[in-house]
Amino acid sequence: MTYAPRAIDPRLVEMLAGLPAVAVEGPKAVGKTMTAARLARTIIRLDRADEAELLAIDPGRLGREPAPVLVDEWQLMPQSWDLVRRAVDDGAGAGSFLLTGSATPRATTHSGAGRIVRVRMRPMSFAERQIQSPTVSFAGLLADGPAEIGGRTEVVLEEYAEEIVRSGFPAIRGLEGVHRRDALESYLTRIVEHDFSELGHVVRRPRVLEAWLTAYAAVTGTTATYETILDAATQGIGDKPTRPTTAAYRDTLERLWILDEVPAWVGSRNRLASLTQASKHFLADPALAARLLGVGAGALIDKPQPGKIVARDGTLLGALFEHLVALSVRVHAEVERARVLHLRTKGGEHEVDLIVERDDGKVLAIEIKLNRVPTDRDVRHLRWLKEKLGDDLLDAVVVTTGPLAYRRPQDGIAVVPLALLGP
Repeated sequence: MTYAPRAIDPRLVEMLAGLPAVAVEGPKAVGKTMTAARLARTIIRLDRADEAELLAIDPGRLGREPAPVLVDEWQLMPQSWDLVRRAVDDGAGAGSFLLTGSATPRATTHSGAGRIVRVRMRPMSFAERQIQSPTVSFAGLLADGPAEIGGRTEVVLEEYAEEIVRSGFPAIRGLEGVHRRDALESYLTRIVEHDFSELGHVVRRPRVLEAWLTAYAAVTGTTATYETILDAATQGIGDKPTRPTTAAYRDTLERLWILDEVPAWVGSRNRLASLTQASKHFLADPALAARLLGVGAGALIDKPQPGKIVARDGTLLGALFEHLVALSVRVHAEVERARVLHLRTKGGEHEVDLIVERDDGKVLAIEIKLNRVPTDRDVRHLRWLKEKLGDDLLDAVVVTTGPLAYRRPQDGIAVVPLALLGP
């Protein structure tokens, strides 16, 4: 398969220039191996029994092979993590090791803190899908001083809906129609029937886990309680799973990088009070949520709220578009070493969909709207936040499905169609 450049590529090159070991982590099929393999001179694939056996017999091989040495799917042989850590302790130079992992085993290995630096790889952002050349730089929005905003796109709502269901997993998004649907179904089935047990979690009631995942998909982009998710998943079931059981579901899904929740921003400089600490719910890819809910692009447009599983504000299309934008922002924020959070006051009076925070505490605020042209009402929370933060607010942006990128003359808020937002 032809390699599609990823936003994380230059950061990996930079990291290997100064660090002895880098771990690229993320869900299965996200493209970790292909991305890391382009930078490696030696590849040890631990999903192949013979290679795992050879490394177990001769662990010193790691230090003799041409570097960078890529240890692929390290979680299948957790001691390989410790082998790399010890090699770093023994003086391995910059660019010696790459590790890729699609799950985090339970704490049976040393954390590697200070020796192995982790970086998160997610499904493809909208810009990485190369649908259109972006004209607005995410790095520019996150920098000091006003970013340049401009450009035009012909991408319309129907195309965004198609990208929601097409997936950001490179191998899956290249499939068409029923084949893509089958691949996504298989991906989800593998999680329940194989990946849980691979991490030592026996699922005694797989249908309940599948229902829980579906209910989780239904609350995409919300801060719904886990009790709400469980109740929605087990309607009509007398013998409901216990709270520890569902907590174990969440723990394992996080270790598989399938849950990708956006934490709450609590105000780094104490200028805001009464902020909620509940995370927003997202899966690794909006296509997984759409598949769990049984909707395609056409259904999202024609019936934007098909069969509510739980009560929610707004449409499912709006929630999954927010998911697509959040995924894209997080991909680009990872490159910039910035954190992505959300803001919501406890009473719900104010909320901002995404808060991107730099190390110095300054933030970029992002609202996400299906509207082609945002109204004054759509930006009211951004205006409020600007008053509260002053110079600590780097920029305020509304990401839309519209045709133009521009700054609103009345308040300077940037309006950026998702198709025009790039690295």
